[in-house]
Amino acid sequence: MADPDTKTSAKHKVSHPVINEIAFSFRRFIKNPLTIIGLAIILFFACVAIFAPVLAPPETPHDPYRIPHSGWKMAPSPPSPENPLGTLEQQYDILYGIIWGTRHAFRIGFLVVLANLAIGLILGSIAGYFGGLADEIIMRIADVFYAIPFLVMAMALVVAIGRGLQSIVLVMIILGWPTYTRLIRSEILTIREKDYVLAAKASGASDLRIILTHILSNSIYSVLIYASMNIGVTILLAAALSFLGLGSEAGYADWGQMVAMSRDWIVGPKDNRLAYWYVVFIPGFTITLFVLGWNLLGDAVRDVFDPKVRRR
Repeated sequence: MADPDTKTSAKHKVSHPVINEIAFSFRRFIKNPLTIIGLAIILFFACVAIFAPVLAPPETPHDPYRIPHSGWKMAPSPPSPENPLGTLEQQYDILYGIIWGTRHAFRIGFLVVLANLAIGLILGSIAGYFGGLADEIIMRIADVFYAIPFLVMAMALVVAIGRGLQSIVLVMIILGWPTYTRLIRSEILTIREKDYVLAAKASGASDLRIILTHILSNSIYSVLIYASMNIGVTILLAAALSFLGLGSEAGYADWGQMVAMSRDWIVGPKDNRLAYWYVVFIPGFTITLFVLGWNLLGDAVRDVFDPKVRRR
């Protein structure tokens, strides 16, 4: 009969690699202070999005993303007790637009990235694992998307579908999947010849089981790294399309739209050129800070999951 202490010792020895792996990942995550800053920025915006109804109670609960305004005066108004960050033209409250625009930013970023990730995993797995005709068809379609400039194609599709944030989200999903597909395909092309995959095939495991159990679990990391870093880029592209007039109509909590409403007031009157500095600076700085947070967080995810970095 085995000694209980021996069993306990063996159990701890088995668990040590897992504990060491977690500890190593955590140390790499907190090693760079910039990653902590990125995480803090994202957590701040997440709190703003979650508590938006408390921070800025909507005047129209059925349509909370419509920014309230207190008149039709064309010139923006400076910060005041009623509007702490000032107003845009037609007296749209900047603070309200920033708070509820945060929810829009999270929704756009997560929807686009998760949809592209799902499409890329499916198509990349088919192309990389099975190869042959399926690989040729998927990759040649991806090449067609790469041949057309992203922004030009995005503008054309949004105009064809109809302006609005929903159209922007749909278009970025349509145009964003090729990169995810290429990444997962390139990883699978290497992994599918590994001994453990060949052993699974020899044991009679189905293709679906091999892909889910052995292939994706060892090839998904590079795609996750790219996805984490691509959320900020997605928000920036959505803001650019909104700035060009393809997003929601004026008066909605959309950061890109708010910057577009401010472009006539970048320069103030001759006697005070910086009179309306806040109308462009505040929405623009918010977009910059949000994208910066995701970029820094993406670097942290790369440090944790990228094998090339982990070996340093």
